[in-house]
Amino acid sequence: MLFSLPIIMGNIGHILIGAGDVFIAARHSSDTIEAISIATSISMSIFIIGIGLLASVSPVLSNYRGERKRTKKFFMVSVNYSLILALIVFIITLLSVPFIGKLGFEAHLVPMIQEYIAIVAFSLFGAYLHFGLKEFLQSYEIVFLPNLISIIAIFVNIVLNALLVFGVWIFPELGIKGLAISSVIVRTLMGGVLLLYCLKFVKGSLGIDRAYISQLVKIGYPISIGLLLEFLGFNIITIIVGRISGVYAAAHSIVLTLASITFMIPLAISNAMAVKVGYANGAKNFTQLKRFSFAGTGIAFGFMSIAGFLFLLIPEFFIKIFTSDKELLSVCVPLLYVAALFQIFDGLQVTLGGILKGLNMTYIVSIAMFTGYWIIGIPLGSVLAFRFNLDLLGYWIGLALALFTISLVMVVILLGKFSVLKEEFDSSPKIELTPETG
Repeated sequence: MLFSLPIIMGNIGHILIGAGDVFIAARHSSDTIEAISIATSISMSIFIIGIGLLASVSPVLSNYRGERKRTKKFFMVSVNYSLILALIVFIITLLSVPFIGKLGFEAHLVPMIQEYIAIVAFSLFGAYLHFGLKEFLQSYEIVFLPNLISIIAIFVNIVLNALLVFGVWIFPELGIKGLAISSVIVRTLMGGVLLLYCLKFVKGSLGIDRAYISQLVKIGYPISIGLLLEFLGFNIITIIVGRISGVYAAAHSIVLTLASITFMIPLAISNAMAVKVGYANGAKNFTQLKRFSFAGTGIAFGFMSIAGFLFLLIPEFFIKIFTSDKELLSVCVPLLYVAALFQIFDGLQVTLGGILKGLNMTYIVSIAMFTGYWIIGIPLGSVLAFRFNLDLLGYWIGLALALFTISLVMVVILLGKFSVLKEEFDSSPKIELTPETG
């Protein structure tokens, strides 16, 4: 799975950019870390809507390539699609700002949350452009540069955060506003640099190909719904517990950041598998499809087993990367124990989701997410949190059971689908899997 290695680095880059925000915020003030934890939960829950719709680009184009269709003509259509989605989500984000004061957060945090979200909304155009272009290139298995940009962005973001948050040299101390401005600059640069690289792909119509867009939406909206359900499952907890105490919101954000870092490895494998499985599916080659699926799932399982063991073994070491506050440590450590236990299921569900995307079965992902998070995880977590007084820990136990359920649903569906595909492909003419330039 060498194809997945640059994607792994890029995904880690994305999460470390967010981790950099948490790291700097925790060192600025308790109000800053509490406000940024709530603000990012709200903004990311909106942001993810468009990301899901863009995530269909690589599996759709990979299937086209497997079928020997020409695909470079869809470059400008993909760019336009990315920017239109950015505009729609930008408007939705700005419209959400006035309602934040009505959600019951601590009064002194509300202006900080509103200011951050209002500014960071402008980063959507660069972020969506980068993600859309990365998806397009990924369908061609061009993954090094897009993900290298994400790695470089980690360091640019940290430097800008330090300058703008604390006020260094000629820069004033802007606090949480500095975090938002840094995000706008970094995401805009990421999208702009990748667009310059991709200009060689400019071919065909500058407008909208209705058939292609229709396919993107058809495959993408279940991905979007699934991602939204997953993000809401984690981030609505920040909003709920943030109304009780900002400390709970900060603890949830820190442990979620750690779990997200390990999650980036199977997510990268999932992205690679969506392309490889999609290509094999288009070529009706069951042997290759099964080989990619089992190899990727095995790698993800092994890595997440190790990650879970380390979380159990040295939880305080990981928490202290972000904070040495005793109150936060006492809340975070039990959460990290739970996160350790669900690592395998988290890796399994995202890896199997990549296989389903490659097979254009994205609706299964959204069904599994809905079942896991909203029928089992969140309701059970609420009972444990409020009836049994487990507070934030109760919600994390609910999340662990949600991930187990999601994995189980996907395993059952895929085993049945593989049996059907084997019979179907065995009776179809094979297409040799060789590179195709579109």
